[in-house]
Amino acid sequence: MDSTSSRPTIELPPPSPGTVSLDDALSTRRSIRQLSNESLSDAELSLLLWSMQGLTPDGNRTSPSAGATYPVEIYVLNERGVLRYRPASHDLEMVSADDIRPALYQEAAEQDAVRDAAAIFVIAGVFERTAVKYGERSVRYVHMEVGHVGQNLMLEVTALGLGTVPVGSFDDDAVSRVLALPAEHVPLYVFPVGHRNAQALRAGTGSNQSK
Repeated sequence: MDSTSSRPTIELPPPSPGTVSLDDALSTRRSIRQLSNESLSDAELSLLLWSMQGLTPDGNRTSPSAGATYPVEIYVLNERGVLRYRPASHDLEMVSADDIRPALYQEAAEQDAVRDAAAIFVIAGVFERTAVKYGERSVRYVHMEVGHVGQNLMLEVTALGLGTVPVGSFDDDAVSRVLALPAEHVPLYVFPVGHRNAQALRAGTGSNQSK
C-alpha cells in the first residue's frame, strides 16, 4: 500500500533521540490525563512514531514482530487531520484533512484526555498479516505486538516531558467508522498525547499514581 498510494504525504525530520535514560523514563512514567492542546512539533512526532515502529540502522523495527509480519498500523489524529505512519519512508500519509478528534472523543467514553490532547495515536492491528504464518495463534501475537508498540510510545512520551494515558475503553466499530479504517484494520489501543497541563498537575488532578 505504501508504494502505490497517491495520497499526499508529510515528511518527518530524522528522529533525534534525547538524553533521558531508559531507567529515568521507567521510573517517572505515569498516566497523565490532564493535557493541553498545544500542538506537537514535527520533531516530537518524528521521535514518537519512530519509537513505536520505526526503522533501526540495521533495517529492523524498534518493536518486535512475530515472524516479521508487522501487523500494526499507526494512525495520528491532530489538527491536520488523520495521518497514517509509514515506517519504511518515515513519513505520514494524509488519510483525511478533517479534524475528527471531537468525534473520537465521543466514541471513547468522553474521556477528558482524548478531548484535550494535541494528538491522538490509534494503534490498529491487521490480523491477516500474522495469520498467514501463525494461524489462530496470530491473535495472541498481534495483541502482544500492540503492547510492545504502546509501551515504547509511553516511554518516549515520558522522555520528551509530554503526557499520555493508555485508553482501551472505546467502541471498536464506531472508532473504525470515525477514522474510515479499511475493514482489515482493527483499532486496538488509543493514546492521547500532549503537553502536560501544568495548572491541573499543580492541583493534583493530572495523573493516577496507581498507573
